[in-house]
Amino acid sequence: MAIVDDLISPGGGQRACVVVLGGRGFLGRSLVTRLLQLGDWIVRVADSTHSLQLDADSNHGDSVLRDALASGFASYCQVDVRDPSQITKAVEGSSVVFYMEATDLPKHDFYDCYMLIVQGAKNVINACQECKVRQLIYNSPADVIFYGSRDICNRDESFLCHWKFADMLSDLKAQAEALVLYANNIGGLLTCALRPSNVFGPGDTQLVPFLVNLARSGWAKFIIGSGDNMSDFTYAENVTHAHICAAKALDSQMISVAGKAFFITNLEPMKFWEFVSLILEGLGYQRPSIKVPARIVSYVLLVVEWIRGKLGSRKYNHDISARFFHLASCTRTFNCSAAQKYIGYSPVVSLEDGIRLTIESFSHLAKDSSFGRFLNFEDQSKAEKLLGSVSDILLWRDEKKTFTCFVALVLLFYWFLLSGKTFASSTANLLLLVTTILYGYANLPPKISSFNTPKISLSSFEISENSVRDSIMSIACLWNRGHHTIRSLAQGEGWNKFFQVVLFLYFVKRILVESLAVAIGLALVFAFTAFFVYEQYESEIDGLTAMLFSLTKGLLTSYVPASMTSFLQNRGVLRKENGKVVNDEK
Repeated sequence: MAIVDDLISPGGGQRACVVVLGGRGFLGRSLVTRLLQLGDWIVRVADSTHSLQLDADSNHGDSVLRDALASGFASYCQVDVRDPSQITKAVEGSSVVFYMEATDLPKHDFYDCYMLIVQGAKNVINACQECKVRQLIYNSPADVIFYGSRDICNRDESFLCHWKFADMLSDLKAQAEALVLYANNIGGLLTCALRPSNVFGPGDTQLVPFLVNLARSGWAKFIIGSGDNMSDFTYAENVTHAHICAAKALDSQMISVAGKAFFITNLEPMKFWEFVSLILEGLGYQRPSIKVPARIVSYVLLVVEWIRGKLGSRKYNHDISARFFHLASCTRTFNCSAAQKYIGYSPVVSLEDGIRLTIESFSHLAKDSSFGRFLNFEDQSKAEKLLGSVSDILLWRDEKKTFTCFVALVLLFYWFLLSGKTFASSTANLLLLVTTILYGYANLPPKISSFNTPKISLSSFEISENSVRDSIMSIACLWNRGHHTIRSLAQGEGWNKFFQVVLFLYFVKRILVESLAVAIGLALVFAFTAFFVYEQYESEIDGLTAMLFSLTKGLLTSYVPASMTSFLQNRGVLRKENGKVVNDEK
């Protein structure tokens, strides 16, 4: 989809040089491609990667860059924004510098992030002033505006808030933006900042991959909050167009643009979860449908952060989770009238087309065979494999049969355990009742009014030899398994098995001491509900169980006495890694 820009090169026909810092990032690639397509610029691509690696896929614009490199209209230089000399070399002789996002931020390290974002911005500003660069346009996310857990509805650039930011990166980027805007008109440098909201598109490295990872882990089924919160999204090509418009406006409307920040969106706010649903459904994943109160999710995030902090684990990134939580539960829409009025911005790709193009570009992340069971119902679930022949009943596949069995078991439960009679008395009364019913039914006339009375076949009371053989084999297998377990324990083998037996016997003792009727009643309800629920949310439950198991073992590892730690190491339950005791997980 073509973009029409009438940006002319300064100085007539001679091409001016522009620098794209972060030119190999998500937005940087798109901007480089568009600048080269316009043909008015000599583009210098600057990025932190040591060498330029061009993709064979022309959808990323690398074919355009390859041709420009061959013809001399583009060049590449490796730049570390923490090194002022490298930046000076990169921007020297240029008239415009587009400062895009960094591509390799170490999200867990505050010092490195500060040096790359804040100190990097200072170095870029100083280099631009030293080299007499005329324009510096900074790409700053809309996340620099944060209002706690409150909604932001159609706010413009005049909205100021001084809340603590939800995550470290947004805080640092807000500082970098302030430095860029403050540097305006110092040393002849004109600056402005663009704040695109929720950028997505082909080559996206954050939003779409994050949503796909959520879907693959099973958590994308859940909607945080009511699901009615609105958000602004911006297609990447529109952000590129806005940067080119800003470069033009800094020359033609310097007073209105220089030193200012502008929100950039697609001008089509929509429900956040509707956007998520369109992306995931387009890639073949399940649409979010289960609503979870936002307050509960916030408490869970706080608990997980506290536990991970105690364990010193870096596998969990709280900043990303906190940012997504606020994005998914709060309304965040912005007013782009200033960008439309002063820099001449208007979207060139609609939100609908942007979503379609994004889905097409991420076809490699579409649902694969490992998740095919949601679409292919012939593939057995774990619950079905575990239950075997009774799976149709306990998983409610045949609702009539399941309901009949449930009612029958409830009646038997009441008859034997809640009627107040002894087991022998209840059994005798049940046999008497069954005999009476069968005898009475057998003596009914063949036809009562207009209804036929079907006869019960004698074969209904027969038990086949195969059934008897299978029952005996099952009893024999249970006996042999118990014998093997006892022999292993007697020989001091099977540490895990010992714990399993002890726990089983302890629970049996508690059940017999407290109330057998309550235990059987709970087991009955559990059997007809738990397996059904587990099959519906298998991946979520497995993921939550794995996380809780990991946290529990981590806590035990951290706080277990040294003597017990040594004992568990000898038994193979724990192992040492780099001098630290860790749980033996695979």
